Amino acid sequence: MTGTPDDAAERHVPVLLQRCVDLLAPALAEPGAVLVDCTLGMGGHSEAVLEQVPTARVVGIDRDPEAIARASRRLERFGDRFRAVHAVYDEIGDVVSDVVGGPVQGVLMDLGVSSLQIDEADRGFSYAHDAPLDMRMDPTTGQTAADVLNTYDERALTRILREYGEERFAQRVARAIVRRREQRPWERSAELVEVVRAAIPAATRTTGGNPAKRTFQALRIEVNGELEVLERAVPDAVDVLAVGGRVVVESYHSLEDRIVKRVLAAGATISAPPGLPVVPDEDQPYLRLLTRGAEEASAVERESNPRSASVRLRAAERTRSTPAHRRPHRPTDRPHDPGERTR
Repeated sequence: MTGTPDDAAERHVPVLLQRCVDLLAPALAEPGAVLVDCTLGMGGHSEAVLEQVPTARVVGIDRDPEAIARASRRLERFGDRFRAVHAVYDEIGDVVSDVVGGPVQGVLMDLGVSSLQIDEADRGFSYAHDAPLDMRMDPTTGQTAADVLNTYDERALTRILREYGEERFAQRVARAIVRRREQRPWERSAELVEVVRAAIPAATRTTGGNPAKRTFQALRIEVNGELEVLERAVPDAVDVLAVGGRVVVESYHSLEDRIVKRVLAAGATISAPPGLPVVPDEDQPYLRLLTRGAEEASAVERESNPRSASVRLRAAERTRSTPAHRRPHRPTDRPHDPGERTR
């Protein structure tokens, strides 16, 4: 099922939508300017840019074939101003080279799980619906959440629950997961919710929502390699920008925001040792930060769109070419299947 344009618009509520457009628009003012929407999802951010910035073209990347199909239907009225690419967004360098052929004027990343993935109950992302434990953003490739639960040892499970889910009781939950799989393999999300709830002390279950929320988040991040992908993608996103181009990133997890902050701050900082009377040209900053720290959603938006409660937005503008010694090193091999290129 590919849905309709109206269906996509109704189901997807973009976070900080107008703020993202306002930050990107100055860089997209010249005819033929290109924005790469690295996390196309249901196409809400791309649609707003195409509507409000008539000079812009958009290349939308997503690893989820269903998202590509729905967003393409939603945005087909823009004709050749929009092009969808089925890829993981750490492939942005290859996508820009193949599709655009040169530097771009804008890059947008809206990280985390999309509305489509949460709403499709049979994908297993939501702890509110019983479903197979899948959680793959691209359901055509890679390990599932069930694979992780059935094969990782207690120590590995504890690590991902603690690091990615910030779960205080990570070891207790991991031990319960291993104990339960000795009886039968993990298959369904409702079973996981039940085991997690039982593993967490009753006194701590009265606040903070469903106690399985943190475990589901940790599994999703692990299954999709989200932090590893982001570590590669943010430097490459900066690298594909033309001078004057802008990058905007929305994060929903402290570890995501830390990666983004580190890359943007490094580009906006002199790299020479302190105390030099003259800073060499190659050590001058090549980015200008456009936000003071990380911006959050307003109280009004948090009330109307709960997904915006944890957002942290950072943005920067490229002011000059990146010196050769500060350019990202890209491995030739990536640990995932890039899948189908364009659609």
